[in-house]
Amino acid sequence: MAVIVCLAIYILAACTNSDKVAPINPNGDSELAILMRNMFDDAMRMKKAIESGDRVKVLEKFKKMHTAAATEPEKVASPMYKVFTDAYYESLTTLENVKLGETAQAFNSMVQSCMNCHQAMCPGPMVRIEKLWIDTGK
Repeated sequence: MAVIVCLAIYILAACTNSDKVAPINPNGDSELAILMRNMFDDAMRMKKAIESGDRVKVLEKFKKMHTAAATEPEKVASPMYKVFTDAYYESLTTLENVKLGETAQAFNSMVQSCMNCHQAMCPGPMVRIEKLWIDTGK
């Protein structure tokens, strides 16, 4: 009987602990942090498509940075954040409308807008963002 009780407790403990996942963001996983991680994954797919010579489509979720709840709301409420996100949105518009042969440069301009903002507002992700650069040979 004691063996059955111990086995039941072990199984219950294993099941309850398996659902716990440590957050990636040390400050917690805000809506904006999750959005940006998803944007990075999508941007990596875009990079590969561009390197293969394909046209890319900018996803609508890339345009939700003004409305996503942030880990540090005071930062995204600042006028500086608005300037950076407006520049980012402009780079997305350019990327959507650029000629096929100029896509890599437009994509790198988008990456630069990410770097500019993160350099001023939240430098931690810059190491990861650097992986998005496309070598244009220039």
